[in-house]
Amino acid sequence: MTTSPSPSSSSPSSSNPPSEARRGWGPFEAVRGLRPSGTLPQVTPIRRILSDLPVSADPYADARAALEPLRGRIVPDARIAVTAGSRGIHDLVPVVKAAVDWLRDAGAAPFVIPAMGSHGGATADGQREMLEGLGITPETVGCPIEATMETVVVGRLPDGTEVHHDAIAAKADGVLLVNRVKPHTDFRGPIESGIAKILAIGLGNHLGAASLHAGGIPSLGANIEAAARMVVAQGKILGGLAILENAREQTASVELLASDGIAGAAENALLQRASSLLGRLPFDELDVLVVDELGKDKSGAGMDTNVIGRCWVHGIPEFESPSIAAISVHSLSPASHGNASGLGLADVIPARLLDQIDLRASYVNALTSGAGGARRSRLPMVMEDDEAAVLAAVTMCGRRHWSELRLARIKDTLSPNELMVTPALLTEAAERFDLEITGTARDLTQAGRLGPWSET
Repeated sequence: MTTSPSPSSSSPSSSNPPSEARRGWGPFEAVRGLRPSGTLPQVTPIRRILSDLPVSADPYADARAALEPLRGRIVPDARIAVTAGSRGIHDLVPVVKAAVDWLRDAGAAPFVIPAMGSHGGATADGQREMLEGLGITPETVGCPIEATMETVVVGRLPDGTEVHHDAIAAKADGVLLVNRVKPHTDFRGPIESGIAKILAIGLGNHLGAASLHAGGIPSLGANIEAAARMVVAQGKILGGLAILENAREQTASVELLASDGIAGAAENALLQRASSLLGRLPFDELDVLVVDELGKDKSGAGMDTNVIGRCWVHGIPEFESPSIAAISVHSLSPASHGNASGLGLADVIPARLLDQIDLRASYVNALTSGAGGARRSRLPMVMEDDEAAVLAAVTMCGRRHWSELRLARIKDTLSPNELMVTPALLTEAAERFDLEITGTARDLTQAGRLGPWSET
């Protein structure tokens, strides 16, 4: 191990490059043995009982049926671009394939294009790789995939903001947008995350996403609406397949949003439906939330801010609930390809997570998102391992008697209905009709790592 030079043995003219000489005493070595004292309470698995949830029996068939009103607009051999790019959509592959198959049956020549702003390191190859990670390949959807970071400027908003549009989409004969509609992770407004966003931000590529985010979160919603309408006015947007998901992250329905409804009342109505279906934690107040995995495939913010109740866009939690004193995050999902944007929403992490981070991918995404993205990409406190990270979170939550600790563990923010909880929460769960106990008490950590979810 390379050790830190003492002040007396080194000078500003030392030949040891800091990047090499100090690497050995970086986060892993610096925190070795740093473990807050205390014994963690055991945790017990529980599940939220969800009944009468709307669910699509066949998302592929529903998507094809939803597209039928467009049949009269399809010109033989027309090159139609189908968008894909948002992470964490349960049935993204069958819905995109349904769009491709329906367009081909209608006589068009469909192809898929990434619509993900600056993700994938803001490179065409990086975005192709991200699509592959989402299951979108020429083999799975049955058509070519074309990608570029080049854009055309279709106009300017009243404040001078340039509106960019993907160069390949601009040359196509038509564009069919595919995205999930749901509440945004940064702001509230009549149009949040959905069809207008995938058009204005996703198909704006890196330049367009950066341009619309440059004014900050207060103007982002209005900019998305205005930019989407400007692109629709070009006449090539066929409409959008809007995917709505229930609290189990299953497809509830697939709806066709006509082009004249994008960024308008029709999309707002879909947003209201999506908000009512959103999965949330079953507790409004927690001392500690342990999140196994963060990732861009879980949420654009790494962790869905609507689930954890934190946004940090302006340096403070913007959402009223839930209230969580401390959050520990323990891994970065492989599908994120090193993009750890949103990690700053956590308070503490284990040192091993640092090895999973691609700083370039993370910072490109964060800087494109403006001040809020940069704040959410700050590094949390780093501890030796999973157990030390949880102990640190418990230490900072302000609970004097750990027997009263309100700690919950979830796999990720896509799965807020499956939890492990401490006795204080278990007592509350036992008195609620919407929660059921699904296992026996066990240690939260084993040999310094988070224990398995299954007892076998």
